[in-house]
Amino acid sequence: MARAGGSLTRRGLRGREAELEELQALIASVARTGSGGLVLIQGEPGIGKSTLLAEVVSGARAAGFSVGVGKADELHHIVPLSSLAACVLHGDQPLLSGDAFADLARNHDQRIWLVERLAEAIEARAGSVPVLIGLDDVQWADPLSRFALKQLPTRLRTSPVLWLLTARRDPSGPAEEVVAAATGNLPTVTVPLGPLSGAAIDQLVGDTLGAAVDERVRDLLDGAGGNPFLAVEMLAGLRTAEASDELVPPGLVVGVRGRLRSLQPGTLRFLQMGAVLGRSFGFHAAAALCGRPAATLIEALEEAVRAGLLDDDGDHLAFRHDLLRQAVYVDIPPSARKALHREAAHHLVSAGHQPIDAVPHILRGALHGDEEAVGLLQRAADDVLSVTPGLAADLMTRALELVPPALPLRFTVGERTILSLTRAGRNREALLAGDRLLAGRPPLEVFSRLQAALGGALWNMDLAGELRRRAETALAMGGATPEIGARLAALHALALSRDQDLVAAREAGEAALRAATAVGDREAHILALSGLGEIAQNAGENAVALGRFAALSAIDSAFLPEEVVAHLHMDDFEAGERLLSQAADHAGATRQAMMLWAQGQHDLGLGRLDDADAGFMTMERLEDEVQIPVQQVNGRVIRSRIALLRGDREAALEHLVAARERLAAKPNPGNTAAVRFLEAVHAEADGDIGLAVDKIRQVQRQGVFMRWRLLRDWVDSAIRMALRGAEHALAEDLAAQAQAHARRNAAVPTATGIAAQALGLVKNDLAMLERSAELLKASPRPLVRAAAYADLGQALLAAGRKRQAVAALTHARGTFAESGAHAAAARVQHALEGAGAGSHGAAAKQRPVRPVHGWGALTASEQKVARLVAAGHTNRSAADLLVVSPHTVNTHLTSVFHKLSINSRVQLANLVMTLPDS
Repeated sequence: MARAGGSLTRRGLRGREAELEELQALIASVARTGSGGLVLIQGEPGIGKSTLLAEVVSGARAAGFSVGVGKADELHHIVPLSSLAACVLHGDQPLLSGDAFADLARNHDQRIWLVERLAEAIEARAGSVPVLIGLDDVQWADPLSRFALKQLPTRLRTSPVLWLLTARRDPSGPAEEVVAAATGNLPTVTVPLGPLSGAAIDQLVGDTLGAAVDERVRDLLDGAGGNPFLAVEMLAGLRTAEASDELVPPGLVVGVRGRLRSLQPGTLRFLQMGAVLGRSFGFHAAAALCGRPAATLIEALEEAVRAGLLDDDGDHLAFRHDLLRQAVYVDIPPSARKALHREAAHHLVSAGHQPIDAVPHILRGALHGDEEAVGLLQRAADDVLSVTPGLAADLMTRALELVPPALPLRFTVGERTILSLTRAGRNREALLAGDRLLAGRPPLEVFSRLQAALGGALWNMDLAGELRRRAETALAMGGATPEIGARLAALHALALSRDQDLVAAREAGEAALRAATAVGDREAHILALSGLGEIAQNAGENAVALGRFAALSAIDSAFLPEEVVAHLHMDDFEAGERLLSQAADHAGATRQAMMLWAQGQHDLGLGRLDDADAGFMTMERLEDEVQIPVQQVNGRVIRSRIALLRGDREAALEHLVAARERLAAKPNPGNTAAVRFLEAVHAEADGDIGLAVDKIRQVQRQGVFMRWRLLRDWVDSAIRMALRGAEHALAEDLAAQAQAHARRNAAVPTATGIAAQALGLVKNDLAMLERSAELLKASPRPLVRAAAYADLGQALLAAGRKRQAVAALTHARGTFAESGAHAAAARVQHALEGAGAGSHGAAAKQRPVRPVHGWGALTASEQKVARLVAAGHTNRSAADLLVVSPHTVNTHLTSVFHKLSINSRVQLANLVMTLPDS
């Protein structure tokens, strides 16, 4: 820690032998087991965190680890991914090339995609050699690096990757968030560093002074409080000071400031300029702040390096410790600091740096009314919006604060602030900001722009009625530009998609699309097509909806999930699968959580219950990671139904509880209807038919289009509940909805087949049930076919046609079982036994009891993933082979490791090799 005399490493590790031994054991464990781990070294500034990290890194490198180490910086904690950059770019064998990293950080607009690509690079390296990634001072990590650090350790827990972090103590800080995200998923160790013991301090004295500790020195060191950095700084001063009888020698004041006062005034000023720029800074940048040619500051630089205050690696200068920089920085008068930061921002931009590099100085130095600072904040927000929308929203909020209320610029900045807040999912803040601006009585043209900007937030908040009112008001007041007028018209149509009069909504949407096309405004075009797609879906016009969403995704690939689902509604699963494969190849351009929603719908429709469940689970995790929940209620509703089909009542109930919790946060009509229907299904399973019927009636009250959209594939279940509850009128109403939907979608086998099934159930019409089974032969949905055959079998039994009944029921049972719907298969088996055509042995054969642990506990999809990973595949290559998302592979792999009670890919490979068929 000091520059003069002795071994820096040894001196810095005095009193840390136990901690070092613990960390060395963890390194050995990662190398031996092939599984991951995470370490957080905590303590106050100067306590020895960085030195311990350096020693552990050195030991790992000697043990054969591939090492990447970086350091976060207080003044550079905003630039996206800057903190992790050194970890993956530096070292003997960098994990990524500089160009590849720049491509990740600059050209892609998906945080989740970016993290997955980083994970793939690290995973590939860990396939041949254990990896250590160290990051010093995590408390200053930039937002995107913090986001990545919360995902990567868990994502890579099955690979030999050790994460070594240091941070100051802060119970709610970034480091604690990273540890909390990893806890329970991989081994995590927190190593707290406290003050050194008296014996360790004595050793430090011997290392530095080469002499025993006398009372005078001991009294002096009491002021260090066991902090090794402060102690060494004091000892270095003692070593270089002239002999004196005074308690504190001349030139040494307890603490770091005494060291600084011995410097030449020019050197101190040079250090002050460097302190403003950050812990690491450029020589020319500091010279520019000093207002002097670089050549005249060489002497100051040399003195600072000789004094042990700066390190010079030839490219950058760096304060040897944060405490040194802070001691220099706090001695600058506050007003001067502010001015220097503002000047530093100007110099950085003038020198060709990106606006985001100047932002830390803008935030510290900009004054109210500084329009140049506002412009820089806006440019920086634009640069980071795609990867860190939360940061962009913060920067735009600050820019808005700097603009005086009287300036017209305030409305322009305010509009962009609203859009940034909405993009970040901070819809309520966006609405509040917009309403504050509107309270300033802006001109009509500005009024319309602000109302258009607020449209996204209002829609996200499920305030369709308020969106309609505002759009109508803005259109009626006039003054909007043609582009903004087209956007308002499209927003109005989108809001009308939630009304009962869908004819009027469609007319409004068509008019909005014509206006958008006429003015050539892309945003208006997207809004109009989105509104028309919603309207067509709500009207039950599947072919029209497909046309709208296909046109929409052609303009903006972010809407590909909507096109995929629209193809599924047309029973065109081949087209849906083709689009899903395309999305897997270009994942950076799509909303990945929504793509998983589409993938889950695809798998569910094809009866792949295990894959669908894993897909919806992964979707929820990704939505949680970006903190923008969209489909979590519906995902849990479907997962609960899947669990009931499998016969897992405990899991089904857990999902129901989770769906109710998420409904409280997003209580829109669609979510409400979905949860009420699920409650009906659970009530029926519990034998409470009265409650089940009441819940179905609640679904009916949600609105006409909500009924059939929800019950599109599930109406047969609702009809059976109504009939069991002797509610024939309700059953007839449900069947009529199915008939109307079939008339609108005569080319969709599932729609026509379910309509025939519904009518057959209500009228107890065997011929109609036979027609349903025949129509559904063309449907790609096995669970729908199985349900129809089960109903047909029951009707045939009632008609005394046992042979045909047994054939239909056997077909239904086999189809259910093949999809993993073992509880449904068991119910059909019960009917077969009642007809004397089955046996308990057959039932047991149809529904084998899956163990909780071991290879037999794995689903078919999990076994595929396990074998591929055991053969050396990465998550990406396994996903490519299985035509699924790498995130879904990760979900399967998590389940595999839990069920097999293992922690690494090495252990998995060894286990798979022992299987009889391997």
